[in-house]
Formats: sequence, C-alpha cells, structure tokens
Amino acid sequence: MRDWPHSPLHRLGEPGAYIVTAGTYLKRAVFRGSLRLEFLCDALLDLAEKYQWGLQAWAVFPNHYHFVAMSPEKATSLTAFTKHLHSVTAIEANRWEGTTGNKVWFQFRDTELTYPESYDARLSYVHRNAVHHGIVREPSLYPWCSAGWFQRRAPTSLYKRIMALKIDRVNVIDDFEVDPADI
Repeated sequence: MRDWPHSPLHRLGEPGAYIVTAGTYLKRAVFRGSLRLEFLCDALLDLAEKYQWGLQAWAVFPNHYHFVAMSPEKATSLTAFTKHLHSVTAIEANRWEGTTGNKVWFQFRDTELTYPESYDARLSYVHRNAVHHGIVREPSLYPWCSAGWFQRRAPTSLYKRIMALKIDRVNVIDDFEVDPADI
C-alpha cells in the first residue's frame, strides 16, 4: 500500500489518545460569532459522545478546532466521527449563508499520542489555545474550549502541572490566524 502524498495520513490503529486538528476550507471564519461557535462546540461534544471518543481537551474557533481524546476500542471510528461532524456543521453553515453545497471543511490531521509527556503537552496546548491565538489572557475565559471545565474538574495539582507546561515547542499544525472580531 502506498501513501497518498496530497492529504494527511490517518493511521488509526490501536486504541489510545489522539490529538486532532481540522480547519475550514481556505481558513475562512465560517463559525464567526458566539451562536456559530456554540453550535460547532456543541456538535463536537455531542458527536464525540455518540462515537465514544472521550474528550480530554478541546478548543473551537471560527476557522479551526483542536481536540485531544481517548479513542474507543476501534480508533478507526475517528474517520466516521469527523465526517459526521463536518457534514452536520457544513450543512448548517451553508444554511446560514443561504446556499447549498459550498465546501466548509478542508482536512483533519490526527496524531496518536504514545508518550505521557507528549499527551500532557498537547493537553496543555489545546486548553491554552485561545491564549496562543491572542483572544484571551486566561484560558478559562474562552467559553468554547475545555480550559474552564478542566479547571473545575481536575485535581488542583494536576491542573497546575498541565497548565504550567511549556508549549512553545509543541509540534501541532496550527497556522490559523484568528481575528478576535470573529469571536
């Protein structure tokens, strides 16, 4: 079997932890505004539960999203999960624009997290992504991410340890510009 060089590989094998990033087509701010962000975030949370992907961290923006999740027994269900998420949200985005069939999503990238240090660093990165994009100064103030949820639910020592990790060298494809005016 040969790899296709024009799209990300999805080598979903063993159950485990994964980080996923997806962006909108041409990085357009399709989900701008609180109602659209809320819709995308709710769809992500609902479908993750339906497909039994245990979300550990998530961050949703007008032109992309990230999440870290524990897979169900069959990690290959990630493809069906993201296709379902992208289908439901694309249909609604087209409805908002009064069109049908416009491309909304581009691709998604996934990486299996096989080392505890890698998992922890990506948890921190996703929880703090709104700060990374210059939208808020405190992660828990961004309502469409898991930082506030993590702060309320995690033991204090775990929360402090994860949030103190350096994330400037974490290798996550995140070349999305987020305009605070689109929030």
